[in-house]
Amino acid sequence: MRYCINCCIHLLPNDLHRQCFRCRGPDHNNQKCPVCRGENKIPLYTDRKQMKWLAVLEVRTDHCESWNGFFCLRKGKLCSLMFGLIIMTLVMVSYMLTGAKHGLLLIPSPFHYGAFASNPSLMDNESLSDMKDYYQPSKMNISYVKDYPSIKLIIDTITSKIEFITRQRPDLEELRKQEPHMFAVIPNKFLPNSKNPCWYEEYRGNTTTDPYATNSYALYSKRFRIIFDYLRKVFWNHLYHYKDKHYRLRCLPHFYIIGQPKCGTTDLYDRLRLHPDVRFSAIKEPHWWTRKRFGIIRLRDGFHDRYPVEDYLDLFDLAAHQIQSVLQSDAVKEHGKRNNIIIGEASASTMWDNNAWIFFYDNSTEGEPPFLIQDFIHAFQPNAKLIIMLRDPVERLYSDYLYFASANKSAEDFHEKVAESLQLFEGCVLDFSLRACVYNNTLNNAMPVRLQVGLYVVYLLDWLTVFNKDQILVLRLEDHASNMRYTMHMVFQFLDLGPLSEKQEALITKSPASNTRRPEDRSLGPMLPTTKAILRDFYRPFNTKLAQVLFDDAFLWKRT
Repeated sequence: MRYCINCCIHLLPNDLHRQCFRCRGPDHNNQKCPVCRGENKIPLYTDRKQMKWLAVLEVRTDHCESWNGFFCLRKGKLCSLMFGLIIMTLVMVSYMLTGAKHGLLLIPSPFHYGAFASNPSLMDNESLSDMKDYYQPSKMNISYVKDYPSIKLIIDTITSKIEFITRQRPDLEELRKQEPHMFAVIPNKFLPNSKNPCWYEEYRGNTTTDPYATNSYALYSKRFRIIFDYLRKVFWNHLYHYKDKHYRLRCLPHFYIIGQPKCGTTDLYDRLRLHPDVRFSAIKEPHWWTRKRFGIIRLRDGFHDRYPVEDYLDLFDLAAHQIQSVLQSDAVKEHGKRNNIIIGEASASTMWDNNAWIFFYDNSTEGEPPFLIQDFIHAFQPNAKLIIMLRDPVERLYSDYLYFASANKSAEDFHEKVAESLQLFEGCVLDFSLRACVYNNTLNNAMPVRLQVGLYVVYLLDWLTVFNKDQILVLRLEDHASNMRYTMHMVFQFLDLGPLSEKQEALITKSPASNTRRPEDRSLGPMLPTTKAILRDFYRPFNTKLAQVLFDDAFLWKRT
């Protein structure tokens, strides 16, 4: 096939293409026209397939086009470009104006407008000069000072919606309908000669049966397999034989360290386990009540098979073996003494994490969960003891961010995430109750930082609807860090533990602190003063209510 290079028209064989004005003008001379003679034209041949217009390659040896056409082309392109830039500018200006008005701008901060409030009381009695002494801001940090008045409006909206309403406690029969298998496995009475809640359960397996073959903790985590390998080896040595039947001792924890994350629960756990009368689950944080029994291993991975209650009870077999040895000793059998060994469990999610309810309980009231973790724990263990370790929620949130954030960690990034989370939380409380927002799985997953974990009083009040106040010990990390001996004595007294020798007490109280901030996180420095002021305003009404409930102004965290 032949194509005219000048106008890309398909030429038939022997076609002189006389209709083309550029090939044949008004004063056209075939002998003199270089186009018709083919001197300036490189014919393009293709195969016999149909050729697309845009696929034609145009090649010229010189520029014989009209300058008028060239300028027309340039002028058209320039006009199109200018028109596009004007439209883009108008769109961006409109976006910035409406976004600033409604707080919807995404970069870099949703609130960079307005002036910083000069009232020192708004900064929790800190002046701006004090803030500058505490933290030397860069040029970028100065812009964050402008965030305070606009974010303060959001916090005021949230505060105006706060209502601490007592929840309705579900009936025992309603709980049975939700978890029939759990109620079939755990009895309503325990051995009278044991301080820890334990009972004997018939074991129907034989010597070739692996009692932990289906345990989900062993199946899904390699690091737990060593523990279960040991349990398999000693399992048959700890069975109780009676009338040709085999029985295994099953136990639940006597006490729970239920929260909160980044509040010193690991350090408390490490010290308590040094007490001769205290044992813990084989895994420090099983997260069974809050996650595993619903089939949650990692929230980002979705749901797996639900972990049955037997898998949870297996975690206490090591402690149960030691309790059984005490129960079968002569001192207990002949002199009527009781076992004083107690078991603890230290999942820091137990107090606050009820996010899975929405996937399993459909009879909610206005978005609030009909059943909470504490309802089930109380149903089986009405005498359980609960330990809560708290810290200044402002510092807790920053520590939580440093620990869980994977990349691009900085005080500025933390500020951005706090601002975004506050916006999301405000949007929720405008439409739903405080409790519904605190236990809202969608909201909690959307917030870049876990603001809700620091709303301690909301969770505590819900636990107090089922447990008596004397069953709950609330500690402050700040007190624990400054006077560890005193706080540990409070815990020993609360758990009714026996006296210790000076050597044992020194071992417990003088050990180095556990799970401290990592060096690379420490190098990032403190949060921005503006961020701290914002968070203090947000948490203040919740801290005030907490101090009232506990009759202790130390939980106001005015100065930490």
